[in-house]
Amino acid sequence: MTTASDPIKSEVIRSALTQVAEEMAAALRRSAYSTNVKTRQDFSCAFFDKNLRPVAQAFTQPVHLGSFVRLIPQAVETYGAGNLAPGDMLVVNDPYSGGSHLNDVTVLGPVHHGDALIGYVASLAHHVDVGGGAPASIGPFREIFQEGIIIPPVKLVRGGEIDDDVFRLILAQIRSKRVTAGDFRAQVAANSTGAKRMSELFDTHGSAEMQAHIDGVIEYTSRRALANIAKLPNGRYEAEGFVDFDGFSDEVVNLQLAITISDDSVLFDMTGCDPQRRAPVNSSYAMTFAACAYTLRALMDADMPVNEGFYRHIQLIAPEGTVVNARHPAPIVGGWETQVRLNDLMFKALSISMPDEVAAGCKAMMAQAGFGVIDPRNGEYHCNYEALAGGYGARSDKDGPDAVQQHGQNTENAPVEEIETHFPMRISRLSLIENSEGPGEYRGGLGLRRDYHFPEVPATFTVLSDRDHAGPHGLFGGEEGRKAYYILNPDGGTSDLRELTSKCVVDVAAGDTVSFQTPGGGGYGPPERRDPENVLKDVLNGKISTLRARDIYKVAVDTDAGAIDEAETRQLRSAQ
Repeated sequence: MTTASDPIKSEVIRSALTQVAEEMAAALRRSAYSTNVKTRQDFSCAFFDKNLRPVAQAFTQPVHLGSFVRLIPQAVETYGAGNLAPGDMLVVNDPYSGGSHLNDVTVLGPVHHGDALIGYVASLAHHVDVGGGAPASIGPFREIFQEGIIIPPVKLVRGGEIDDDVFRLILAQIRSKRVTAGDFRAQVAANSTGAKRMSELFDTHGSAEMQAHIDGVIEYTSRRALANIAKLPNGRYEAEGFVDFDGFSDEVVNLQLAITISDDSVLFDMTGCDPQRRAPVNSSYAMTFAACAYTLRALMDADMPVNEGFYRHIQLIAPEGTVVNARHPAPIVGGWETQVRLNDLMFKALSISMPDEVAAGCKAMMAQAGFGVIDPRNGEYHCNYEALAGGYGARSDKDGPDAVQQHGQNTENAPVEEIETHFPMRISRLSLIENSEGPGEYRGGLGLRRDYHFPEVPATFTVLSDRDHAGPHGLFGGEEGRKAYYILNPDGGTSDLRELTSKCVVDVAAGDTVSFQTPGGGGYGPPERRDPENVLKDVLNGKISTLRARDIYKVAVDTDAGAIDEAETRQLRSAQ
């Protein structure tokens, strides 16, 4: 038996490779400074072989991992592999060099075994500020130059030491210097950990054997991917939708896609999407590719590996100059809002042929919130960033989960206690939103309300989100979830109550509150078919009102008795 054909050893080495990436992720999380990285886990790590093929990924953020496939090869080829010595690392965040929005900064470097190049390690972290026109660097602007510092592939680490000149130049553009510097060092530490562990693996098994097993793992993944694709129903499936608001005009951003499934590949065709806008809704090609990769992976076996053998079967047509593949210098910061909406549309397109495999409409937006504030205790400029959870769409046999991250998002919610400890502000309300579900035989998940209160000092608050025109779609008779709302001083404050748009920067005075309310998920199936006992539970748990139970679900609930009024319910439902 040859080395590459030993299935047991190949699986052991595949797991070891994945574990290297996971250890990188653990090192990054333990070393990071910002809540967004150390707590919310808004980062990703991966290993590429010497041929720049993705081999192993830590399963943190799918949106990052799909974009890595474009970014790492392009960065290395642009800089030149021959210009990288052992211990060197590049830094890059340029969307037009294969990346995503500017906050997603990647540090990558070569891995050597002796004098031989064996691959590359990479870590990407969403930094809480990268400069630009608004704190947290997620403001709605017209050009990418206004969004923050743009970093082409440049050498940040030389021979294992951070280049102080380059580091100081980057930090000079950034508001939250201490936290950002800490997160950069955490990425360097993660890469150093990965390079060390990978070199140890090659020491243990030898270069020839390791390369043979890497080739074998990729080919094994390709065969499994083909087997999974063969199980999908062949055909062409289409869907249309939109991003509600581009940040400047009243015209929705139209999205149109078609998915063609054949025996050996899946083609995602974005022809028909709107031309790019001078507004923060443009996706880079890498971001759009990540949406396609996530959708296909979600339809495969749970233990399906993710590497070059999987990615090679994804084909994407994304016409240049559109909102799904923008040209320089279009702004990119809100491209994730468009990208995750594409995921929703992909599943909607597939719902006819795979009704039991997909969910109704989800939050399907990143729901990004950021603020900048100067701490009166020490004068430090703080920035905070988080992406809020929302309602997940219902499935054919299950309700949608309440207030969760969705699709390519895998971040955690930031704990109230941590936010209030680090910043001069308060989370004055954190709750599920009653009656926000999309009604259905199986209801959508509830949206989340998070109120940011600034009791003592003014702040600059940024909303980069969507869904303020329409809620997530229902399927097969299910209804829309409640749309999103963004409100200044919903319960009174220093300034007047005012509804905000989904993409805005607002100066808040001391005493003001910003209420960020995410949408509920869409329902699945007609609501009048919902089990009355489930309706009763939702009423008793405060998820829906008795009026909603009666008017929408046709279930009469006696709250005093904590029971269903059976006679009235029969009458309500018989009238349908």
